[in-house]
Amino acid sequence: MAVSTELPEAGSPQEQEQGTEAPPGPGLRYNSPLVQVSLIGLVCFCCPGMFNALSGLGGGGQFDHTTADNANTALYACFAIFGVLGGAAHNLLGPRLTLLLGSLTYPLYAASFLYYNHRKSQTFPIIAGALLGAGAGLLWAAQGAIMTSYPPPNRRGSYISLFWCLFNLGGVLGGLLPFSFNYARTDAGSVNDATYGAFIGFMLLGAALTFLVLPPARIVRDDGTRATRVTYSSVSTEGWEILKLFTNWRMLLILPAAWASNFFYTYQFNNVNGLLFTLRTKGLNNVFYWGAQMIGSAGIGYFLDFGFASRRKRGLMGVAAVALLGTAIWAGGLANQLRYLDGEFPDKIDFKEGRRYAGPFLLYFSYGLMDAIFQSLIYWIIGALANDSQILSRYVGFYKGVQSAGAAVAWQVDTH
Repeated sequence: MAVSTELPEAGSPQEQEQGTEAPPGPGLRYNSPLVQVSLIGLVCFCCPGMFNALSGLGGGGQFDHTTADNANTALYACFAIFGVLGGAAHNLLGPRLTLLLGSLTYPLYAASFLYYNHRKSQTFPIIAGALLGAGAGLLWAAQGAIMTSYPPPNRRGSYISLFWCLFNLGGVLGGLLPFSFNYARTDAGSVNDATYGAFIGFMLLGAALTFLVLPPARIVRDDGTRATRVTYSSVSTEGWEILKLFTNWRMLLILPAAWASNFFYTYQFNNVNGLLFTLRTKGLNNVFYWGAQMIGSAGIGYFLDFGFASRRKRGLMGVAAVALLGTAIWAGGLANQLRYLDGEFPDKIDFKEGRRYAGPFLLYFSYGLMDAIFQSLIYWIIGALANDSQILSRYVGFYKGVQSAGAAVAWQVDTH
């Protein structure tokens, strides 16, 4: 018997079961999906966005990548567990507390590398990495539930793009911090204390912003429909629902894409940006890497919402486009890799070198573009599987857990 994965568009009888009231007046509302998705974008701008900028320097801004590799292995090993459990935590604690607990672990991680600048001990960074893995699992499960359940179903791609642009704006600004603070330090191997201090400040601001996030029960769309049904969960219910994810055929089909979706970061950050370029150029490259993500997410989001009348056709064409573009970009990556000498690139490239800089820069820019397109497509597909925030928080948690397990393996591949 054929099983349909298509869900009703906004306004259908099934969608209206979630609760409808008189449409609110025009203009921005604090309890609208647009404002709340923008708010979660700003939280991620300050916390994961700045973390991405720090990681994008290669080695967490340190000359020796070993400490960052080990810290990130601990991070993603814990993330793999708490990513799966994060959906249950969101359903038990609600989005505000889940986001707060998760976001507070980000400044601790940045502080551990400030500590490492003065005391060359890996203990604090590794412990902070493990705690961040638990916190990131909570934060991303709550983020995923908000981003996939609050928007109207026929505008989900646009809202995902909005979030992705705000989130990656953190990586853009975060790339400018090490570029400006270390501009004159052309021979330095590690970033200075001011760079880590700026990262910590932004991350603390992100934690404070979580107090402004509203629970699902208070979100009303422009057509008067409630964003999601709200029912209180229990530990036993969530435990059983998590176990069922591992037999859900839809989740099992998403598993290979989830595993691959963060696996490449280690290579791109440590062995492309981290090996090819001078310290100040690494920061500049990150500005464009995360800027490319904003362009990629906006493009794929518009296509997935407005490309064709049929949602199924939009999804299939999106998968085909991502497959072709990804193959072309990684072919360019292979061509670049063949220039390395035994895994090393001794003559560092500076952004002032013109032609010599252009090719590797374009490759790194394309890597960022591809990352956003790939992950936005997966989020859109997950969002098409359900409308309920509790179900979607578990789906996103499963995705983030598998994604992080792949990343944990990748960091140790780099170490060894």
